[in-house]
Amino acid sequence: LPVLFWMYGGGNVEGSTAVPVYDGENLAKKGLVVVTINYRLGVLGFFTHPALTKEADTSGNYGLLDQLSALKWVRDNIAAFGGDPAQVTIAGQSAGAADAHNLVASPLAKGLFARAIEQSGSNIARGVPTLAEQEKDGVRFAEAKGAHTLADLRALSAKDFIAPVTAAGGGAPLRFGPVVDGHFLPESPNQIFAAGKQNDVPELTGCNKDDLGGGVPHPETSVAEFEKMAKERYGDMSTAFLRLYPAGSNVQAGQSQNKAARDQLRMAMYLWTQNRAKTAKTNVYTYYWDHTLPGPDAEKYGAFHTSEVPYVFNSLAKSDRPFTDADRQIADMMSSYWVNFATTGDPNGKGLAHWASVSEKPGRTMELGDTNAPIKVAGDKAKVEFFTKYFSQPQARP
Repeated sequence: LPVLFWMYGGGNVEGSTAVPVYDGENLAKKGLVVVTINYRLGVLGFFTHPALTKEADTSGNYGLLDQLSALKWVRDNIAAFGGDPAQVTIAGQSAGAADAHNLVASPLAKGLFARAIEQSGSNIARGVPTLAEQEKDGVRFAEAKGAHTLADLRALSAKDFIAPVTAAGGGAPLRFGPVVDGHFLPESPNQIFAAGKQNDVPELTGCNKDDLGGGVPHPETSVAEFEKMAKERYGDMSTAFLRLYPAGSNVQAGQSQNKAARDQLRMAMYLWTQNRAKTAKTNVYTYYWDHTLPGPDAEKYGAFHTSEVPYVFNSLAKSDRPFTDADRQIADMMSSYWVNFATTGDPNGKGLAHWASVSEKPGRTMELGDTNAPIKVAGDKAKVEFFTKYFSQPQARP
């Protein structure tokens, strides 16, 4: 049987296979062997420091190496569970999706999987810092704990070692994640793809309607705040942005905020597929999830980040939300698309709306959930041109 290999999200700082909706039973009933894995997170999974690098020729990416080890375990053992080691699909959401991208790029993962699914994790601006860049944070982290040597670090209790350290200048704690380490990632994923050195497998990827911000505008959204955001994010392109997404009133500013966020997400994903197409010979399928989970905060949060996961796993029964028959039908559809892709590299199958690959319908993505049909990646040509120009700039972000 084909194998689905699941990596949870959580920013590479939290997460667990114990999350109830990751239960693979209903996917297994449709013909998959489902493997969910744990991997090291946060400072335990991605800490970098020049002394560690000197000791082992590299540091960091321990969480990614855990994923690699789990894939090797699947290769060597999954036949005992009825699985086919030649038909493994790696899949993840959010940080798990970013990690799937790193596995697709890594030469160490060659031959360990046949397909990849990345949920809320594909965009043209997705970058990975260098080892040297993140080592500076490692030094700050260690010095803040009074650890001046590796011996000092290793003498710390686990509790003291993982305690957060605020970044220079205050604000959020230092965070450690995947790096270009010269080992797992010899170059950035974008460079590896540009050179055609990736593991060229069919991919299925998408984003959620309200991955950024939620279903309703934030209460602080005002004309002034929206215009300030536009100037900070888009610089000399802000005037053009505000023509496309006007803010004549606070209400319109809030509406434009959501419209812009949704168009930008789809465009960032689409432009990633266009870069991929320069060297990839395999298909990629993209989606835009639009269904709001039922519950007391449904209107506020909409189709929020991670909200597609229980539908993909067809595990609604593991959640206490007031699901309806319509939700169960959507879960049956979503899980069928995913099972088909994990089986053949193509999500299409009997009884499902046709899902075209990006090469089949350029400039379109498949809207899934309440509406199951292809839509434009942005509302009109002017918006496509605006975001194409914006994402051509080195500091652009989704």
